[in-house]
Amino acid sequence: MTSKQRVVVIGGGLAGLRLAARLGGHAEVTVLGEEPHVPYNRVLLAEVLAGRYAPEVIALPAPGPVLRRGVRAVRVDRADRTVHCDDGAALGYDTLVLATGSNPVLPPLRGLFEPGGRELPHGVHAFRTMDDCLALSATVRPGVRAVVIGGGLLGVSAARALASRGAQVVLAQQAERLMERQLDADASALLATHLTDLGIEIHTECRVRGLTTSSAAPHPDGPGSRRVTGVELADGYRLDADVVVLACGVRPRTGLAQAAGLEVRKGIVVDDHLRTGDPRVHAVGDCAEHAGQVYGLAGAALEQADALAATLTGSPTEYIGTRALTRLTLGGAGDPFDLAAFGETTPRPGDDVVRLADATRRTYRTVVVRGDRLVGGVLLGELSTVGALARGWADDEDLNSLFHLLTDDGGH
Repeated sequence: MTSKQRVVVIGGGLAGLRLAARLGGHAEVTVLGEEPHVPYNRVLLAEVLAGRYAPEVIALPAPGPVLRRGVRAVRVDRADRTVHCDDGAALGYDTLVLATGSNPVLPPLRGLFEPGGRELPHGVHAFRTMDDCLALSATVRPGVRAVVIGGGLLGVSAARALASRGAQVVLAQQAERLMERQLDADASALLATHLTDLGIEIHTECRVRGLTTSSAAPHPDGPGSRRVTGVELADGYRLDADVVVLACGVRPRTGLAQAAGLEVRKGIVVDDHLRTGDPRVHAVGDCAEHAGQVYGLAGAALEQADALAATLTGSPTEYIGTRALTRLTLGGAGDPFDLAAFGETTPRPGDDVVRLADATRRTYRTVVVRGDRLVGGVLLGELSTVGALARGWADDEDLNSLFHLLTDDGGH
């Protein structure tokens, strides 16, 4: 790649900006960022909602003039190799990278939208962007009644943040346990106990049927505006609510790729060089599907960006997948409580399982062992050594060198 090569990156999140930084000096790079805000680390939005961090604390390093903020790509013309934007600009490219991320899933709840409308009732929020976070934060005060729909990683993070702000929080989870994709039954029970101790009311195996709203005018939000008043459950029970958070997962943003005729399954399909079916178009981050996998994790987005940058700068690098680590901090400085899940947490026939639990210290650690290798695990509690353990797992170290990290004292 020469310095005259034009690279257009659609998406100003972690993946897009990491790629732009790696390509600096090697190409003429333009990044289109739809959000007007200074780029930020989406992983830390819950800390902003909790009031622990100001928005500027989670800002990413300034990308400089390569980033065009508040500009949305509306069409890709692959024949002319041009990206058309909502401000009227048409950007030519030699290489196009789709880093479009993902959108929150809005469940088909009765009362969520008016017939033919797409406006959420006042008090109902997704939790995906800085705008979502700031709007939600503005509504939260001590005693406000908040219902979080969805008990996965995002829902648990939002519930904990709202509770730390003094809200009366109810967490409604359709599955039989919290974070069922990452945690086994024992770990999920310990997590539920911790959240209950924070004042969060938890309902599992709980299907939400719809929302109740009030449209009485006059109203401070405007004549005829709708405001949420409650959440209806499938069993007929109703939860009063001033605020509702939709934390029902995310879906890769693939509309641009699909309209451009690229292959889309769960995400935008890419090969081991992160190329789509068009060799001039690549995809990275939450929108990309590699070997049937859409990761939706920051670590994978960064690894994909690094691999693609190496390829585009003349050092072809195959991306072989990411060994994903999920980590969440749920306690404050005086009450540390961390969660980490990595690798294969469900054992195969013939695998061994090592489980260490201490109810007094509220720690729980279970790992899956295959031969003499650690292949996955779930850890809860004060996890001072989780970083070292995860590095050892990622580097495929033998179990003997890692076992001391599993003990409750962290090997001290």
